[in-house]
Amino acid sequence: MKEIVLLDGATLGDDIDLSVLREQGHLTVWQGSSPDEIRARVREADVIVTNKCRLDEKTLAGAGKLRLICVAATGYDNIDVAWCRSRGIAVCNVVGYSTDSVAQLTAAMALDLVMHMPDFTAYVNDGRYTAGGVANRLFPAFHELRGKTWGIVGAGNIGHQVARVAEAFGCRVIVCRRRRDPDYETVSLEELCARSDILSLHVPLSAQTQGLIGRRELALMKPGAILINVSRGKVTDEAAVAEAFLAGKLGGLGVDVYSAEPFPSDHPFAALCGLPNVCLTPHMAWGAFEARQRCVADMAESIRAFFEGKTRSRVD
Repeated sequence: MKEIVLLDGATLGDDIDLSVLREQGHLTVWQGSSPDEIRARVREADVIVTNKCRLDEKTLAGAGKLRLICVAATGYDNIDVAWCRSRGIAVCNVVGYSTDSVAQLTAAMALDLVMHMPDFTAYVNDGRYTAGGVANRLFPAFHELRGKTWGIVGAGNIGHQVARVAEAFGCRVIVCRRRRDPDYETVSLEELCARSDILSLHVPLSAQTQGLIGRRELALMKPGAILINVSRGKVTDEAAVAEAFLAGKLGGLGVDVYSAEPFPSDHPFAALCGLPNVCLTPHMAWGAFEARQRCVADMAESIRAFFEGKTRSRVD
C-alpha cells in the first residue's frame, strides 16, 4: 500500500473530509511539520501532500521511496521543482479550485475599503448611533465603484473572475499581463499603476514577479488609490507598501499574503494593524470550504492518475 504523508493538515482546516486521500493509500496526517520533522516523517513516504512546507534537498534527501509531491495550492514556489525533477520526483499542483474564493475576498476587501465598513459598524455597535439622535451618519465619506478604474495585474483564472466582478460593479477594467488580453484593455504596469483607482494583484511568485510593486510603482499610483494583494507577499516590497500607506499615498490597503506567514512582530505591516482603511487577513482567500474540498479531491485524482501512469497537473 502506498504511504501518503500530509505534512501540514492544519492549513487545510479540520472540517475537510480527507477520505478521498485515504482511498489512495495509507494516509498519515501531521498538523504541522518543522524542517527536522519533515526529514523524519517522509523517509518511507511514496507521496507527500503539503500546502506550505518548504520541500527541497535539505528536507527530502532521505526520502528514498518518494515518487510524488502534491501541493495543496496553485502556487508551488515552496517546492524545489528542479531538484525534484533531477531525482525523478513528480510534482503536481491544483489549478482553478480557488478562483471563486479568492475573487470573493478580493471584492470583499475592495468593498470594505471603499465603504469604510468598520467605521460605520463601530458607530452603531458602541452606542454612538443610539445616543446621537440623528437618523444617519455619512462620515467618513464613501464612494460608488461605478465609473472607477480597476487595474488587475495577472489576468489568469482569478484575475478574469475579479474582472467580471469589477464590471458588475460598473468599473472600467484594465489589465497588465505578458500577452494581450482578448477581453480587456491591456496596458503596461506603469500605465496600470497611474490609471487605477483600485489595483489588485493576482500573479504567481517568480523571479519576474518578486518585488513587482515597489517604491517606483507606488509613486506612480493615484493619491488615495486602493492596493489589494491576494497573490504572494513577496510580489510587493512590503516595507515600501507600508511606508506609502503611512505617508497617506494609499487610500486603502488590503493584504492576505505575506513574505513570512504568520508575519512577525517586526514585519512592516505590524505597524498597520488596526488602522483605518487597512484590511489584513490571515492568508484565507483561497480557503472557502468548497474550495478546500475541491482541492483535496483534485489531489486525490492526481495521485490516482500518477500511479496509473497518466500525466495530470504536473509542474515538474
